[in-house]
Amino acid sequence: MKSPLSERPIHHQKEHRVEAHIFVCLLAFHLLVAIEQTLLDEKVHTSWATVREALKTHQVSTVVLPTPDGRCLRIRMGSTPDPEVKELYNRLHISEKVITPVRCWSQTRK
Repeated sequence: MKSPLSERPIHHQKEHRVEAHIFVCLLAFHLLVAIEQTLLDEKVHTSWATVREALKTHQVSTVVLPTPDGRCLRIRMGSTPDPEVKELYNRLHISEKVITPVRCWSQTRK
């Protein structure tokens, strides 16, 4: 299971952390299988590695804009997906807008 997820060995010291790690890995594996099955249902025959490689190009970024009065505007938004990624999202019935732009003001630390 860890191979398709590119998961590393765990070195947690507490039992509840090990259990949480295993639970998250299991959820990720189920998501991977659901994605693969949805793509197969859509007649897209590709590997998870190929899907993951394509999705690496679509990222979410945060732009930080300090102002002279000591405040800071943070804007978090997704990049424009490549045509290949748009097609994957379309086949998976997922919106290409993975995140609604978020703008928030804060005080900068001095």
